[in-house]
Amino acid sequence: MCTVSFVNANGKIIITSNRDEKVIRPQAIEPKNYLINNKKIMFPKDQKSGGTWYAVDEYSNVLVLLNGAEEKHIVTGNYDKSRGLIVLDIIGSSSPFNAWQTIDLDRIEPFTLVLFENYKLYQLRWNGAEKNVLELDPNQNHIWSSSTLYPTAIREKRAHWFTTFLDTTRCAAELSGAKPEVTQTELFNFHRYTEEKNEEHGLVINRGDLMKTLSITQTVIDKNKVELFHHDLINKHDFSNSFIVI
Repeated sequence: MCTVSFVNANGKIIITSNRDEKVIRPQAIEPKNYLINNKKIMFPKDQKSGGTWYAVDEYSNVLVLLNGAEEKHIVTGNYDKSRGLIVLDIIGSSSPFNAWQTIDLDRIEPFTLVLFENYKLYQLRWNGAEKNVLELDPNQNHIWSSSTLYPTAIREKRAHWFTTFLDTTRCAAELSGAKPEVTQTELFNFHRYTEEKNEEHGLVINRGDLMKTLSITQTVIDKNKVELFHHDLINKHDFSNSFIVI
C-alpha cells in the first residue's frame, strides 16, 4: 500500500503496488473473489481489519490505497474505521468515484487512493480535514510513494528512478527492434529489484526487520481481459487469476 505505479503501455493498463507494513501485523489472505453489494470484487484481505489495500471489481475498476495524504500526519489513534474498509466501501458501490464524492470520512486517518474507473484515472486524497480530487491523464505514466514512510525528497528520488527505468526500457526495446512499450514483467521487476540494497528507501524495504515490503500486487487490463498477479515476498508464494469483462 506504499508504492503504486500506473503505466499505459500502448493501451494496456498496468497498475502495480508494493505493500509496506509492520511485520507483526497478521499475514494477509491471498486475493480471492468476494461479493459486496452483489458486486464481484477480487482483493487480498488484511486479517486484522478485514479490509484491503488493493481491489479490482468485475468491471475492471481498480482501487489502490496508500497511507497518508500530501505529507506525513500525526497519528492520533482515535479513528472510527480502518482505511482498508473504506476501500471496500468505495469499490463495492455501483460507481467508486461517485461513492468517494459522498462518503463521510470524519474520524478516518489520512490516506490517498489511486482509482482507475471507466478508463479515467483519479488521485483521491483525504488529509483528515478535507477531500481532494485530482483527475490524471490515463495516457501518461505515474508513480506514488506513501508520505508516511517516504519524505518529499525520497518520493522525488523514487519518481526519478521510475522515469529512468521507463526511458531505459524503451530505448533498449527500440535498439533490439522490439515494440517500445514496457511489459508487466519489466514493471514487476522494477517494483521488486530497484535499489535492492537500499533497504531503507528502495522499492522493497526492510527496516530492522520491523517494517518490510510484504507483497507486490499487479493488475493488467488489456481490452476486456483483466489479470491479477500477487507475489507474497515473505512466503515466496504466487497467486494469479484472470477474467473477461462482459
